[in-house]
Amino acid sequence: MPLQSTLSGRGSGSSKAVDTQSDGRTFDELRHECLKQGVLFEDPDFPAVDSSLYYSQSVPVNIEWKRPKEICENPKFIVGNASRTDICQGQLGDCWLLAAIASLTLKQETLARVVPHNQDFDRRYAGIFHFQFWNHNKWLDVVVDDRLPTVRDKLILLHSASNNEFWSALLEKAYAKLHGSYESLKGGSTMEAMEDFTGGVGENYETKNAPDNLFAIMNKALDRGSMMGCSIDITSSAESEAKTSTGLVKGHAYSITALIVTFNYSKVQLIRIRNPWGQVEWNGPWSDGSREWNYVDQAEKDRILKKSDDGEFWMEFSDFKKNYDKVEICNMTPDDLTDSTKRHWEVNMFEGNWIRGSTAGGCRNFIDTFWTNPQFKLQLEDADDDDDVCSVVIALMQKNRRKLRKEGMDMETIGFAVYEVSDEDQLGKDFFRYNASKARSRTYINVREISERFTLPPGNYLLVPTTFQPHHEADFIIRVFSEKKTAAIEMGSNVDADIPDPPPPSAPEDETDEEKGLRRLFEQLAGADQAISVRELQQMLNGVLSRRKEIKFDGLSLSTCHSIINLMDVDNTGKLEFQEFKVFWEKMKKWIMLFLSFDTDRSGKMSSYELRIALKAAGMQLNNQLLQLIGLRFADDNYDIDFDDYLTCIVRLENMFSTSMTQNDQRVKVFSLRH
Repeated sequence: MPLQSTLSGRGSGSSKAVDTQSDGRTFDELRHECLKQGVLFEDPDFPAVDSSLYYSQSVPVNIEWKRPKEICENPKFIVGNASRTDICQGQLGDCWLLAAIASLTLKQETLARVVPHNQDFDRRYAGIFHFQFWNHNKWLDVVVDDRLPTVRDKLILLHSASNNEFWSALLEKAYAKLHGSYESLKGGSTMEAMEDFTGGVGENYETKNAPDNLFAIMNKALDRGSMMGCSIDITSSAESEAKTSTGLVKGHAYSITALIVTFNYSKVQLIRIRNPWGQVEWNGPWSDGSREWNYVDQAEKDRILKKSDDGEFWMEFSDFKKNYDKVEICNMTPDDLTDSTKRHWEVNMFEGNWIRGSTAGGCRNFIDTFWTNPQFKLQLEDADDDDDVCSVVIALMQKNRRKLRKEGMDMETIGFAVYEVSDEDQLGKDFFRYNASKARSRTYINVREISERFTLPPGNYLLVPTTFQPHHEADFIIRVFSEKKTAAIEMGSNVDADIPDPPPPSAPEDETDEEKGLRRLFEQLAGADQAISVRELQQMLNGVLSRRKEIKFDGLSLSTCHSIINLMDVDNTGKLEFQEFKVFWEKMKKWIMLFLSFDTDRSGKMSSYELRIALKAAGMQLNNQLLQLIGLRFADDNYDIDFDDYLTCIVRLENMFSTSMTQNDQRVKVFSLRH
C-alpha cells in the first residue's frame, strides 16, 4: 500500500536523516576511519571522473579535480557566516539552484540542517563533508569528498566570492551526487531546490495575472519564513541569460530577500531581489544610487540600502510586476516552523505510482481508463478561522525523474482533478463520465511538481492524480496542505472477499442435460477411483471449452489446472471427484459470463483496466498494489488479458481468499502470481 503520513505541528523535521552511502556507513564512521588511517576520503559512489560531470557529452575543457588545500593556502568551510554573497555561478546552467541557496542563507535554522556545523579544514579534516536534503518525505545525509572540478586552479562551477571559502561549492557537489551528475542539474525551477532544502510545498504566481493582494501574500510568506524566487520568461533559447537595458537577466533565477513599505513623497512598496551571480543589477528606479533614495529619511535609508555591486537591489513593486513574469513561494511544513508561529499547516502525504495496465489511466480525456488512476478521499470538515471555506494547497510531485535523465526518462506531464463526492468507496467510470470536477490543476505540464491553492466549502472530495497520457509509468508523492486538520485516505486500499458459496451439487436423478454430458465425459477420463488427475482435468476442460464459440483460447495450461485442483480438492487426494468438479463448473460458468461481459469486441481478451470490476463482481476486492502486480504478470503489450490468464488469476485469488490468513500474508501469496 502507498505510504501515508500526517504532519501537524512540530516534530517530524527533527527526525534523523537516512545515510545514503552504498556501504551503509555514516559520515562520522567514514571520517573516523580516514583519520585513523591518515588518508583523505575518496568517494567511490561519486568519483572524481568525467561521468560525474556529464553523462551525455565529453568534458569540453581540460578539468582537474583538486581539493581546496591544493587550490589555496588557508581554505575555510565557511568564512564568517554563510550568506547570499557566498554564491557565484560557474559554467553550469543551475542558476535555479543558486537562487534557492541564496534564499536558504536567510533562514539560518534551515541552513544549519542542510549544511551541518562542525565541518572545516582543521585537525578533524579528512577530505570528507556531508549535507542533508529532503527527498520524497525523507531527509537524506549525502557525503562527498572535497575534490572539486577546476581549470588552472580555479573552481569552474559554483563558488564563493571569497577564494578560500568552499561550503557552497561542496553543497553543489552533494546535490549533484544526489541526482547522479552535475549535468543533471542543468535547467530547473528554484522551487525544486527550495523544497529539497526544506521539505516545504511550492506555489507559483504569474505576475501579470496575479491576485491583487500579491504583495501581501509575499510579505506574509516572508514573515512566516517562506523562501521565494522570481524569474523573467524567455521566448527562445537565444534569450536565455540575455541582459536587458535595465540590468535584468532573462531566463535567470533570482531570489527575493525582503519586502518593505517606505515613504518618499508617498507610501511606496519595495521589493529586494538578489542575482545569484553576485553582480549585474537593476539600474532603474530605486536601484543603488538612484534619485528616489534622496527623498527617503536618512536613518531609514542607511538601514535598508547597501550601495555595492553585490547582485542585490531594490525595485518598486509595480516595476517588479512589469519586469518579472513568475514568483515562486516555498511554504514551510510544520516541522520547519517555530513554536511561536501563529499558524501551522496541516499536512497529509501519500506515495503511489502509475503502472501501465492497472493504475496508469491518463487524464479525463481518456474516460475508459481515467477512473483506474489512484484516488484519494479528502474530508474538509472545518472552515478557516477567518472564512467559511477551507484553504487547501495540493501538490503532486513525480519522483526521481531528474536522476533518470541519463536513462532517457525525462519528466512526465502530470496534473490532477478534485471531485465533490458523497461518502462512497472508489468511484468507477460512470461517475466521472457524468460529473464535472470541482477543482483541478490549471494545466498538465512536464515539471517535477505541480501545485495549486484552492478554497473549497467543507465537504467530501475525491482527488485523482494522473499523467496526461494513459499507460505512462511513474512514481509520485501527493501532499495536501490545509489550514485546518483534514482527514485523507486512499480509496480502494482494502483487500477483502465476499465469495458466495456455489449451489450444492444436484442429485444424479436431478441433473440437467449439461450435467449429464459432463458426467459422461468425466467417467470416460476417470479411472477406477472415479477421480481425474491434473492432466485429465486439462484434457476435459480443453475439450469442453473448445466447443464454446464465444471463448477463443489456445487451451488451459497445466499450471491453471493445478490451481483448480488446489481450490476444489476438499478431501486432499490430489484429484477431483465428480461432485467436486460439478461445484467447480458452477463457478466456471459465472467466471465465463464475467469475462464475456468485458470482452465487448469478442476478441477473446479482457482489458486489464477492467479486471478490477470483474474481480469485484466475483466477490474480490483488491488494492492498487495487488492490481498492479496482477497487471504486470498477466497483461500483454496491449494491456489485455486472455481467457487462460484470466482463469489462472481468478482461481489463484480464490485460493488465496479461501484460506485463513492475515492481509500481509495475502499480499505475499498474491505476489507469487508473478512467478
